[in-house]
Amino acid sequence: MLKRISFFVFFSVAMLGFSQQYNIPAVSPKQAVEQQFSVSKISIEYGRPAVKGRKIFGELVPFGQVWRTGANEATKITFGQDVVFGGQKVKKGTYALYVIPQEKEWKIILNKGVNNWGAYSYDAKDDVVSTIVPVKMMNEKMERFTINFEDITDEKLNLVFEWDKTRADVPVEIQNVEETLQIIDQLKAIKKIESDIRKKNDTKK
Repeated sequence: MLKRISFFVFFSVAMLGFSQQYNIPAVSPKQAVEQQFSVSKISIEYGRPAVKGRKIFGELVPFGQVWRTGANEATKITFGQDVVFGGQKVKKGTYALYVIPQEKEWKIILNKGVNNWGAYSYDAKDDVVSTIVPVKMMNEKMERFTINFEDITDEKLNLVFEWDKTRADVPVEIQNVEETLQIIDQLKAIKKIESDIRKKNDTKK
């Protein structure tokens, strides 16, 4: 009897250690995307559902209804500096990112409800800004919903949404372009001075 109890305890401890090392694969795995942009960065946290042979937009994600822009919790986007999001001025900070899809265009919404679960507790009163962008149809299918950054410069980039064969782009630009570019020049000058100092110190060794 004592041997059985000892074996049970050993087996339980071993299984606990195993379960702490591994996770059951998520249906819609979380992803965090971070992009250095201008003098700060933009970061996004979202869930990535898969097509799995289903019709996505117009069925799984109905037209004309608020969508969480992914799966599970509301998608969050954080701006490290003030930006112009789809033509609308936005203060730096973290926002919930929602979409109201239509067949030919999407309404992209930044909302205060960063702790919302999906779109169930979405409240339009908490909308900060919204913008409407056209939808593009892709030749190749994107199996998992993807948010990415493209066409990145010091002053602007495109925030890209892709799922199934549907794509939508939102232009994001920095505010106060001239002031920001001056800061960038100053930072480059400081980096050069630091580099010169290191080189002089290295030659003395």
